[in-house]
Amino acid sequence: MPPTPCGLPQAAFLSLVIAFAVRPGVAAAATVPPFPAEPLAPAADRSAELVAAARQLLEAAQPAVLAERGALWRPDFQDRAAYEASLAPNRGRLARMAGLADPREAAPEFRADAAAGEEGPLAVAPGYTVIAVRWPVLAGLEGRGLLLRPTGPARARVVLFPDADQSPEQLAGLVTGLEPAHQAARRLAEAGCEVVVPRLLDRDDTHSGNSAIGRLTNQTHREWIYRQSFPLGRHPIGYEVQQARAAVDAWARRGDGLPVGVAGWGEGGLLALFSSALETRFAAALVSGYFGPRERLAEEPIYRNLFGYLREFGDAELARLILPRKLVVETADGPEIAGPPEPRTGRAGAAPGRLTSPSGAEVRRELARAVERAGPWASHLQLIVPTGNGVPPLGPAALGAFLRQLGGAELGLVPLGPAPEVRRALPDRPRLQHEVVVAHGAHAQAQILPAQRSRDDFLWRKVPARETAGWRAEMVPFREHFHSQVIGVWPESRSPGRVRARPLAERAAWTVHEVVLEREEAPFAWGHLLLPRGVHPGEKRPVVVAQHGLEGLPSDLWEEDPASRNFATYRAFAARLVERGFIVFAPHNLYRGPKFRQLQRLAHPLGLSLFSLITAQHAAILDWLGTLPAVDAGRIGFYGLSYGGATAMRVPALLERYAAVVCSGNFNEWVWKLANTEWTGSYVFTREYEMPEFNLGATFGHAEMAALIAPRPLMVERGHADGVGTDEWVSFEYAKVRRLYARLGIPDRTAIEYFEGGHVIRGEGTYRFLHHHLGWPEPR
Repeated sequence: MPPTPCGLPQAAFLSLVIAFAVRPGVAAAATVPPFPAEPLAPAADRSAELVAAARQLLEAAQPAVLAERGALWRPDFQDRAAYEASLAPNRGRLARMAGLADPREAAPEFRADAAAGEEGPLAVAPGYTVIAVRWPVLAGLEGRGLLLRPTGPARARVVLFPDADQSPEQLAGLVTGLEPAHQAARRLAEAGCEVVVPRLLDRDDTHSGNSAIGRLTNQTHREWIYRQSFPLGRHPIGYEVQQARAAVDAWARRGDGLPVGVAGWGEGGLLALFSSALETRFAAALVSGYFGPRERLAEEPIYRNLFGYLREFGDAELARLILPRKLVVETADGPEIAGPPEPRTGRAGAAPGRLTSPSGAEVRRELARAVERAGPWASHLQLIVPTGNGVPPLGPAALGAFLRQLGGAELGLVPLGPAPEVRRALPDRPRLQHEVVVAHGAHAQAQILPAQRSRDDFLWRKVPARETAGWRAEMVPFREHFHSQVIGVWPESRSPGRVRARPLAERAAWTVHEVVLEREEAPFAWGHLLLPRGVHPGEKRPVVVAQHGLEGLPSDLWEEDPASRNFATYRAFAARLVERGFIVFAPHNLYRGPKFRQLQRLAHPLGLSLFSLITAQHAAILDWLGTLPAVDAGRIGFYGLSYGGATAMRVPALLERYAAVVCSGNFNEWVWKLANTEWTGSYVFTREYEMPEFNLGATFGHAEMAALIAPRPLMVERGHADGVGTDEWVSFEYAKVRRLYARLGIPDRTAIEYFEGGHVIRGEGTYRFLHHHLGWPEPR
């Protein structure tokens, strides 16, 4: 593995780098640092090194995470009932990850979809008819698609998922696009199956945005719904799996006991695999053009991102959830997608992500992993390898094997019959896709306000505010939940650490130093340490950790160039604080450069996030600061702007050693900020695809994060013109914080300061707040 910027093996050491770029006009100090340290050489770009090293750590962490999966699986092979009961916890966790958060509608039935065209069959063929149908799935959300119904008694039933860019009409043979032998819905209907083909969210971007407010994106429709649903504990995968389960509900009402299967190719193969793993009423599944290793999940489109998935699951593990039922895997190529639609004027913001097909060898290895753990049911996992190159998916061999697994020897393909005769105008595919996108978006949007009640139930109604000591104790399990289920825990390092440093710059009243701290098996960070002159021997000063925002550098917080945009934003607030007598440390966080967002993609499947790494960095920072002779470790505050404000709401919520907190330019009704489509400043429209945190809506908004900070002092700095939010929503969320502190009997420990201005540091009331709560007198 490549060495760290410090020349140490990445697997062996954590490097905490507190770095400063020497700028023109900044004189380097001629003295050694006033604390124990080894010499440190300059670096060309520690910011880029930080992101590269964080990537190495995440990539190195994946094998260890995969190796620990076995501890989460305790199969009991005594019989089917015992096996399914033993894996019920795994199935429940998968359901949560995939966003199956809502009860399905009771008593669903297929009914003709009048909105898809005229009434009556779309097409007829010997032995079956084709009907446009819809069926209830969730409150306010229906399935839409085609139903191929035998004219005589059905022999089995199948949910057949197309790929996202296929239409149900293609699989039914009503339009061109597939060879007749591979028109899977048609072939299954000819074999006597009743088949429903759902209409999926596709990979176009036509409806991804809100034209009424002038915000459009190049996100695929799948990503567009992912962006809205993920922070609300929902997911496109969950929405479409629920359509299949609702179809099974409708068929179950007939009481005839016919076997039900699920099949699909490409995105449909993913959905068939998840549906069968989650719904035990599926007797057999056929997965084509999808099954394989998931170690490169971070490279796939973001609408496949699942928080914590790789800790417990891969495709082989989903196959284990299907057992002892039957699974057929076809090694057909899947869809090849280079990325989202190209950005263009008025449309941008999509996350990168591509689809490539696993090799036949990779498919075999993944299925072999499932076979090794299949106990007495290894024969229930079947691999079909089409003959020849470039063979279309869902071919006769795969469909035949699937039918035999579903219904036994008496159920199989029959010779290809005549094409269905189209009797009337087919559904308008673009119009129906628009309706599907709108319906999914409406369901996601409808969860935003109920999420406030969910957060109330999660925390506020469980823990009535009382005296401060009791509140601290009550918050312990909530802090643990926030850390493990939302942020993700990076393993703690207890190594003693190694310090390197060099003097960097001098001012009349303070100096700047660059420091490197190395620890075992943890991420490194870097920033600037500003020390006031005139600290007497034995004197202890409070510290303010000053945190920059997106694309910032530590030097932005203390260099003073009135012509610089960064000076206008940060107003050299680290310099102002050190001039007021504080020791100031300005760490550099991971959110800078063109590659940092991909860290979130690498982290999420491991149950981690950017803030897992950042929190580990701050834990090391606090440890080191506490060793400095002039630092009072009990008086360390935090002051961050923008992304640094996001850090202010998360890191001190987890690290109680931060004694006072100021959040500037970030505090908000955060779930609304993440998910809503009616405000131009929402993250659903922007390039910040790393922002959504899974199921935050039901657990932790900013007020609930503030509850973890309480009873420590917390202040919010808010410019009226700051586009990060609106005064109304900021005030709405802050009122919960003020109420909590008042009920705890400490209303003086929280404050909000509004000012006429934008996304900038004001540095007036916040300075007074820090002086008061960190116990350092204001300058006269």
